[in-house]
Amino acid sequence: MPVNLTPNAIAMINGGDVNLKPLVQVLDIKQMGSAQERFRLLVSDSVLTQHAMLGTQLNDRVKTGLVKKGSVIQLIDYICSQVQKRKIIVVLNLETIIPDCEIIGNPKMVSDAPAQKALPNTDSMQSSMVDYNNPSSQSHGSNMHSIRPALSSQNHGGNMQSFRPTSSTQNQGSKMRSFQPALGAQNYGNDVQSFRPTVQPPYQPPPSYRNHGAVMKNEAPARIIPINALNPYQGRWAIKARITAKGDLRRYNNARGDGKVFSFDLLDSDGGEIRVTCFNAVVDRFYDVVEVGKVYLISKGSLKPAQKNFNHLKNDWEIFLEATSTVDPCPEEDGSIPQQQFSFKPISEIEIAENNSIFDVIGVVISVNPSVPILRKNGMETQRRILNLKDGSGWTVELTLWGDFCNKEGQKLQEMVDSGFFPILAVKAGKVSDFNGKSLGTISSTQLLINPDIPEAHAAKDWFDRGGRDVASMSISKDIAQGGPKNEVRKTVSQVKLEGLGRSDKPDWATVRASVSFIKTDTFCYTACPLMIGDRQCNKKVTRSGNSRWQCDRCNQEFDDCDYRYLLQVQIQDHTGLTWATAFQESGEEILGYPAKELYLLKYESNDDTRFADIIRSRLFYQYIFKLKIKEEMYGDERRVKITIFKADKVSYSSESRYMLDLISKVRTY
Repeated sequence: MPVNLTPNAIAMINGGDVNLKPLVQVLDIKQMGSAQERFRLLVSDSVLTQHAMLGTQLNDRVKTGLVKKGSVIQLIDYICSQVQKRKIIVVLNLETIIPDCEIIGNPKMVSDAPAQKALPNTDSMQSSMVDYNNPSSQSHGSNMHSIRPALSSQNHGGNMQSFRPTSSTQNQGSKMRSFQPALGAQNYGNDVQSFRPTVQPPYQPPPSYRNHGAVMKNEAPARIIPINALNPYQGRWAIKARITAKGDLRRYNNARGDGKVFSFDLLDSDGGEIRVTCFNAVVDRFYDVVEVGKVYLISKGSLKPAQKNFNHLKNDWEIFLEATSTVDPCPEEDGSIPQQQFSFKPISEIEIAENNSIFDVIGVVISVNPSVPILRKNGMETQRRILNLKDGSGWTVELTLWGDFCNKEGQKLQEMVDSGFFPILAVKAGKVSDFNGKSLGTISSTQLLINPDIPEAHAAKDWFDRGGRDVASMSISKDIAQGGPKNEVRKTVSQVKLEGLGRSDKPDWATVRASVSFIKTDTFCYTACPLMIGDRQCNKKVTRSGNSRWQCDRCNQEFDDCDYRYLLQVQIQDHTGLTWATAFQESGEEILGYPAKELYLLKYESNDDTRFADIIRSRLFYQYIFKLKIKEEMYGDERRVKITIFKADKVSYSSESRYMLDLISKVRTY
């Protein structure tokens, strides 16, 4: 049975027709040699050929043999884009009509197609002129209505003047008006005027947009397409999606100078996800505009390969917004777009997962540790909090919260657990770490959902309430926390001394439950420089100058007021022994409960020694969970071990009881 490809399809697609849905034949397939696997096709309408690029979501059609050389396919969704001064058809969706077929016709490339030299008869000419708006249109006598020539046009009269395929075209006598051939034209009469070699049908915007009169091609609204159909060969596009995550605003410095950047993740109704990144001036436009959970219409961005080291989404591309980009909130909620998309895996699979891989898990929070400060390699301080998750796989895992997660979701979770309530926590995009045992940690794109209204959360709660809380489980994480060697290992005071902690090249970290038994009050704080050096305070000790102002030798400046910072020397003890430790500003204020300036003025300016002494005595023999940094340092010619209190949290007896019960269960297991 003969196969009829869509006449004039290539010319019409090049002219801007995106609603034709033509039948074309695949003449050749090549795999592109780039970092991303893509396939380039050569398609034909039996007369002309054109290069086409498959969207990556259609790669399986080639790999499974549904699309191959000779296949007749129907283009469902497509656009024609200008790439390096050449037009390429970008295929977003297609259907295979005939898998195997002989080559139809003798097609030539668009740029190589010569004008036709043969003169077809009148009947064949009329049969090749198809009215795509009215397939049943016919030619009656000397009148031809709604004629659209497939290949060429001939003049068999006296004059031909600018023939164009308008809604109605008539031939009256020897004159034809409004004639525009699709590809080429020959003059077989007296005159040919206004020769135009290509079809340019008017652009018809999608029906969802209101018609406000004539619209120029570059001003017409872009079509909304699925995220999975995005590719860098599209000139104009728009996507409608929900923001599922928004990263923090970060600043950077490189050879080009200072800059700032932030990103957010999108999810559409088809389940497609992609990351959007903004730099510098674009950050100022959109950072306060985008909100997690809301739906936006986004267009006029550029696509670049995703940086897989930092981007965990299953998309090979990433959108970069520019000065001309638009991010418009949708006025109405779109229920077809889910709030979030999870790919939950049981905790037991984390044990065999590769380091730095991304996991979605859901489980019951069974314990939460207090937040502690951590000093980064760049000298900046951040917060860290560790909690434990348990699920029906029979395993538990440590989840390390960093930065703002500690004070937002982390604090809420600790309050819930301390009150005897065990919440369900869904973790989107947790990062696997294998340092001293497998664990999960938060990254900038991580999301924590407490008691989410999803089936997996209801199932986890039902399992826990029906006896899951009493089921013995093993931890895939060691007792050493992520983020620093030994900085979460529980020790007693005597163990700190007997094990020789702090005598290696790097400092040791230990957690000790102890009380403060003595506080030195002669030099409990010092006057400090308040000036900022970059984004950090100087904090060097300052002295009075001759004019009663404060002077900093480091900054070489004078100022009227200074800062007051703790430098406490305290003795801590537990049931095994006692030792001396130093507490600086934050930990000193946690121990004494007053700002350093208030106690300084009370002791040295108000001369209220009684009140000062009462405050000091009231802070003795309270139990704390001390986070200790232990490091050997040189004092003159002598090496001494210095213990610094990095964090002092009052003991939460409910959390401490659960910790001890967990230790007992582990001893019984082994």
